[in-house]
Amino acid sequence: PEKQGTLAVIAPGTGLGEAFLLWEREGYRTCISEGGHAGFSSSRPIEAELAHYVQEIEGYASAESVCSGMGLPTIYKCLKEGGHAEEPARLREQLATAEDHTTVLVQAALSPAPCELIDLTFTVFTSILGSQAGNLALTVVATGGVFLAGGIPPRIIPMLNREQSTFRRTFCNRGVMTEVMERIPVHVVTHPHVGLLGAYWTYQVRTSQMFLQEKCKPVFDAKS
Repeated sequence: PEKQGTLAVIAPGTGLGEAFLLWEREGYRTCISEGGHAGFSSSRPIEAELAHYVQEIEGYASAESVCSGMGLPTIYKCLKEGGHAEEPARLREQLATAEDHTTVLVQAALSPAPCELIDLTFTVFTSILGSQAGNLALTVVATGGVFLAGGIPPRIIPMLNREQSTFRRTFCNRGVMTEVMERIPVHVVTHPHVGLLGAYWTYQVRTSQMFLQEKCKPVFDAKS
């Protein structure tokens, strides 16, 4: 990674958060975005089918609608209803009584022998996540690295770490920019309270700035 290079953050959890950090003088400045609400761009036939499925239901297929905690059940239902794989009876029963379908799907994916439908669901999900993360990295030129935050990535690290993972393939496969993408490190944020840490750090910085403004008196202004 490049020292003081731009950092990209993509966080699939309840929704899909995206941001980036720019180095300025002595620290990073966070720049917010609403990239999660940008349109979902499909790169494979199965993803085009998914985009159409979401559009039929919601009228608009955003990145967040498929690359998030709520997106996982959507992918699962699309693949099941499209006849791509059979739904095991046991899994059907679990989903019928569960309030949180995402947790059920993640647990099924991490089992020793996930069914074909679960395996395909997470293949599609990690492919989309890799594509979204790669798009963000290219957009902001994230030479400092990409950070996967939110509630989903820490729970599926084994799937992201696979040598031939769809995440890595769709993240790096960028035509003439592939070599550049292969040099960008990707990290998973595992701290459960990273948002609180960020808020505390921001408070410390702003408090220091306020102290300097209140306690320091200018002697003369710099010449323009």
